[in-house]
Amino acid sequence: MSYREVDYDYDDEGGVIDPVKLLTICFALGIWLVWQRYHSLLNRAIYFKLAPPIQIRDTWTANRLPQPSIEAHLTFSDLLPSFPLPDRKYITAYDPATAYHLDTILADSPAEIEHKILEAHRAQKKWAATSFDDRRRVMRSLKKWLVDNQEVCAKMACRDTGKTMLDAALGEIITTCSKLDWLINHGERALSPESRYNNLIMFYKSSSVHYEPLGVVAAITSWNYPLHNAWSPIIAGLFAGNSVVLKCSEHVIWSTTWFVQAIKECLKACGHDEQLVQLVCCYPDDADAVTKSPLIRHITFIGSERVGRLVAQAATEHLTPVTLELGGKDPAIILPSTDLEKWISLLMRGVYQNAGQNCIGVERILVHESQYDEFFRLFTERADKLRPGHSLKSPGDTVAPAADVGAMVSGERFPGLEHAIHEAVDMGAVLSVGGEPWRHPYLEQGSYFKPTVLGEVNPECALAQSELFAPIACIMKYETIEQAIEIANGTRYGLGASVFGPVRDDCMKVAKRLQCGMVAINDFGVFYVNLPFGGTKYSGYGRFGGPEGLRALTNTKAIVVDRWGWAIQTSIPAVLDYPVRSVAQSWDFISGMVGFLYADAWGTRIDALTKMMRASGR
Repeated sequence: MSYREVDYDYDDEGGVIDPVKLLTICFALGIWLVWQRYHSLLNRAIYFKLAPPIQIRDTWTANRLPQPSIEAHLTFSDLLPSFPLPDRKYITAYDPATAYHLDTILADSPAEIEHKILEAHRAQKKWAATSFDDRRRVMRSLKKWLVDNQEVCAKMACRDTGKTMLDAALGEIITTCSKLDWLINHGERALSPESRYNNLIMFYKSSSVHYEPLGVVAAITSWNYPLHNAWSPIIAGLFAGNSVVLKCSEHVIWSTTWFVQAIKECLKACGHDEQLVQLVCCYPDDADAVTKSPLIRHITFIGSERVGRLVAQAATEHLTPVTLELGGKDPAIILPSTDLEKWISLLMRGVYQNAGQNCIGVERILVHESQYDEFFRLFTERADKLRPGHSLKSPGDTVAPAADVGAMVSGERFPGLEHAIHEAVDMGAVLSVGGEPWRHPYLEQGSYFKPTVLGEVNPECALAQSELFAPIACIMKYETIEQAIEIANGTRYGLGASVFGPVRDDCMKVAKRLQCGMVAINDFGVFYVNLPFGGTKYSGYGRFGGPEGLRALTNTKAIVVDRWGWAIQTSIPAVLDYPVRSVAQSWDFISGMVGFLYADAWGTRIDALTKMMRASGR
C-alpha cells in the first residue's frame, strides 16, 4: 500500500521554539529567582545567643528557704546582697517546687521606671518607620531561637514557677511559637490599609482605614506563664510599630528578666535599638509609675479583678486605653450521649494543666444526669493516679523526677482553697480525691496541692462561683440543656467555655447562648492561639491576639480622598453657602437631596430630585 506524499506535512515550523521567546522566559525566570533570593536573604532569621543561667543545671544547688516568700529577705537578711541599698525594695526569687533561693533582685524605683519609659519612647520613633519586612525578620529570628532553645526556656519556666516540663512545652513554647508564626504570616495583612465601601452620597470618594503605631504600649502580666506572658504582648507591640514596657508579676521576675533579655539580644542582632523593650521590676504599690505615665498610650493587663480595677482607674489619669483580662470560671458542658472515654483525657488536661493555674482552664464540668455517675467514676479514677512533683533534677537525683502536676506558684492561697472545699462539702458536695496540700517526701517546703475532685457541687457555693486557679475539678449534674446553660452563665465571669457533644449543630446552639468571649467545641482552650482573646462581664473587656488584638495596639485612622479629583470634588451649592439666602429654599434643597438618595421608591426619588433642582434655582 502506497502513501501519497501529500498525506505528510513536512513543515516543522510549529515544533521550533522561538529563540526570542525562550530568552524572554529565561530572563524573566532569572529576575524572579534573583528577587526570591533577595527576599529570602532579607527575611532570613538572624542568629543570636544568650547564655542560660546556672540555676537550671542538674548540678546546681542552693539554700532552701524555710519560709518561701518574695519578701523572705525581710526575715532572712543573709538573702540580701552584701551591701544592700538603703531605702530600696528587693524581691526574693525562689523555686516554688523546691524552695531553692534563686536570687534577690533590686526592685525599680519610680524614677528608674520613668527613665525606662522615656528610653522606650525615644527608641520607638525610629522603629515606627521600619518596614514589615524588618519586623518580620525580628519575629522570625525570635522563633528560630525559641525552637532551638526550647528545652532551656522550658527549664527556666519550671524553675521559676514550679510547673512540669510538659506544662511548659504546652503552655509556654507551643503557644508562643504559634503566635510568632501568625505574626510572620498574617501580621502585615492585619495592619495594612483597608479600602472601605461607600454609599451613593460618597460615590466620588475613596475611603481607607490605616493602622498606625501608638508609641509606647505597656503590658502588666500574671505569673502563670512567664515566657508566653512576657513575649506575647512584646511581639505584638513591636510588630505594630510600638515600643513596649513590660511589668511582669514580681513572682516571676527572675525568669522574665532572662526571657526579655533574649528579645533585646535579638533586636541588637537585627540592627535595632534594644531599648525598644523595657522590663519593669517592682511591687504593685509602685506600678502607678507605669499606669499613670503620660507616655504610655495603651495598657494590656492580665491578672485579678481587684488589681484590674486599680489599673483601669489609674489609666484615667491620661485617658489611656486599657485591655483587661481578669480571669474566669470556664464551664465545660457535656451534652447527653457524649462519648466520655473519648474526651476524658482532654478534660483532665483542661482541669490540671499547669496545676490548674490557667486563666482558660476548665473550672466547672457540667454533666447530664444520665452520664453523671459514669463520668464521676472515670474522672476520679484518673485523677487519683496523678503524681504531684517537680520536673527538674536536683543534685543526687539519678533520673529526672516523674510528675504529672507541678507546684503552685505559692502556698499562700492554700487555706482559702481548703476553706472553699470544706464549705462545698458542707453544702452537699462529694470529695473523692485530694482536697488538701501535698507534702513532698524530701522537698517539704514545695508549694504542692493534691489534685482534687469534687462531685455533686452546689452551683451557688463559693467553690462554684469563684475562680480557683488550682488543680480542683468541680463536677456538677444537670437535668436539661436549659439548666446547663443557666448554670454555665450563673457566675460573674464570662471568659471562655467548652461544649462537648456528638452532634456539632447541637453544640453550636449551646455555644451561641453562653455569655462569654470564647467557646471551644469538643476541645478546650484552643481559642487562645491567634484569635481575639478576652471575655465579658467581670472577666474584663477588650481583646488581645489575632487581628483585633493587634489593631488595638494602633491608632485607627480613616482617610478619605477624591476618587476622580480632576473631574469632581466636593463643592457647596449656592443655596447652602454662607450667608444662607433663604432658609425655606435651603431646606427644600436638603430635604429633596435626602429623598433622592434614600427614599424607597424610585418615583419618590424622582419627585425629590425635582424638588431639589427647583430649590437650587435650576
